[in-house]
Amino acid sequence: MKKIVIPRIDIGNAPAPTSDTLSAALESRGLYQPLGEVNWDEYPYRPDVSLHLGADGQYLYVRFDVRGLGLKAVCTEDNSPVWQDSCVEIFIGSPDGCGYFNFEMNCIGTLLAAKRRSRNEDVVHFAPDVMSRILRRTSLAHEPFDEKEGIHEWSAVLGIPFALLGFAEGERPAMLRANFYKCADETANPHYVSWAPIRTPSPDFHRPEFFGELYFE
Repeated sequence: MKKIVIPRIDIGNAPAPTSDTLSAALESRGLYQPLGEVNWDEYPYRPDVSLHLGADGQYLYVRFDVRGLGLKAVCTEDNSPVWQDSCVEIFIGSPDGCGYFNFEMNCIGTLLAAKRRSRNEDVVHFAPDVMSRILRRTSLAHEPFDEKEGIHEWSAVLGIPFALLGFAEGERPAMLRANFYKCADETANPHYVSWAPIRTPSPDFHRPEFFGELYFE
């Protein structure tokens, strides 16, 4: 099982999603991790993806940096099937041990967020007022486009409030179980890349038994 220690990064006031402050802080002080597990032989393509992770007393922060073939973003409504676009994802185990949370965002910032027991059991998508508490930004404008050929680079930052995971306001956990992903199901180069390896016969990110452990400084 993968285990990492995430450094504390104090930003001061919570940064606006359009600000470069958080992204720069993660670049300079966050924990770097490559995201490169190709778990299924039938999907060998692996874009170049890395993470920078940090946390403060309120948020888990994750920055994804992506370079790869093709780029697609047709989903503009939150809680739509963003995994079909060029997408990055964070899955986090629920602290009570009952299910997990999934946060999935395409390259223009459209977000899917839910708590669930499994892929199809007890799925509850976050309401708009809850979604508004999640910090999100990407390096691309929030304008849809059909798939573009060639090599493209982009970045995305997510700030997940610990309070949305079931902790009291201002409470930071000692450890969370999680995995991080990059996918693009409905593209010319479909791929399913993860941070912690997944041992299943076919692509399936909804497998908390393969989550790694995140410890907080």
